[in-house]
Amino acid sequence: MMMSLALSMTVAAQKEMHMIHAKGSFDVKMTPAELTDFEKANDIARFTSEKTSHGDFEGVSHGEMITGSTASTGSMAYVAIERMTGKLNGRQGSFTFAHRASMMKGDAASAGDLSVTVVPNSGTGELAGLTGSLMIHIDAQGKHTWTFDYSLP
Repeated sequence: MMMSLALSMTVAAQKEMHMIHAKGSFDVKMTPAELTDFEKANDIARFTSEKTSHGDFEGVSHGEMITGSTASTGSMAYVAIERMTGKLNGRQGSFTFAHRASMMKGDAASAGDLSVTVVPNSGTGELAGLTGSLMIHIDAQGKHTWTFDYSLP
């Protein structure tokens, strides 16, 4: 009975956490990595990224990205891990995003099928317990903006 009550209280506490909507922009520097013969032969590329974010999240990030493309159609996909460090609406800490996306040629502005989520339990400092998902938007001039729906305990 006590275990059931504790579980019910945990579920109720999770439901009480509400989503917060954050937004901003970022500048990014992508640096290609040295490719192996296998990667070259199979249209795979690797990059490191350095971002400076502005807006409701003020900080920097460092990441690793792997892309795969189809030369005949121009379609591509990527996966990435990105460690964010800074302040999210005044709360200091760090956390990790996991990225997964696929897109058709010319569809980079909407990123096709995009998922960027907070890695569970990756938050530190005042961002411990952070959960949420991010959307990246790229305008016609190449400016990157983002919206982040998140919750904190």
